[in-house]
Amino acid sequence: MTASPSPSRFHGHTAIVTGAGSGIGRATAQILAAEGATVIAADISAERLHDLESTLQGSELRAIVGDVTQESTIRDLVEAAGGRVDILANIAGVMDGVLPADEVDDATWQRVFDINVTAVLRATRAVVPLMRERGSGAIVNIASEASFRGSVGGAAYTASKHAVVGLTKSSAFMYGPQGIRTNAVAPGAVVTALDVSWRSEYGAARTGPVLQATMSPPASAEQIAETVAWLASSAAANINGVILPSDGGWSAA
Repeated sequence: MTASPSPSRFHGHTAIVTGAGSGIGRATAQILAAEGATVIAADISAERLHDLESTLQGSELRAIVGDVTQESTIRDLVEAAGGRVDILANIAGVMDGVLPADEVDDATWQRVFDINVTAVLRATRAVVPLMRERGSGAIVNIASEASFRGSVGGAAYTASKHAVVGLTKSSAFMYGPQGIRTNAVAPGAVVTALDVSWRSEYGAARTGPVLQATMSPPASAEQIAETVAWLASSAAANINGVILPSDGGWSAA
């Protein structure tokens, strides 16, 4: 169950949401739009964004089809925001087939880091000047249970989510005095369309039993999105540099 929307919580705010075509990104875009924000929604799939637009008819939604690993897409997002960005939700992400270090290929490693880390950096870099000018802003990244342990994903995914934590904390430290808060949500298992299949027999043999023994039941995308929205809201005005688990207690085990 999700909280009842408040039409005024994000009234007058402009939010960029990456990965908005499905899963956590779509749910985040829906919550922000329902609560008054102008949402700049990015996804690589035109079909998924068209479906989102159909769902959010009557809301202030601007859809940008593009690859967030490309600087041109980031420029398009900022341009669509019209010079004001109050919220950046870096949601787009990929898994790695749970490939251990000796099996991960360069292409997989690069793709995972391009989407999970470099795109987050570029989007952050693009919106900070706008937030600094206004003296306020909220950036929310997606970390992972893999940010805390080595038994959730492969080498690339685990390293990338640890990097997201470092980028989040660095940004919180650097920009906090300028009114810009940067936090991250660390989900456990989530019911989304994300490809979580194993591409390594050894990786499956190592992680499978641990996940089966320790993993909490999967959350809905909406549950994670509600956490993202809370961190982006004024209710979290004193929260900066936090990596917030939303994992049903998995990280406490």
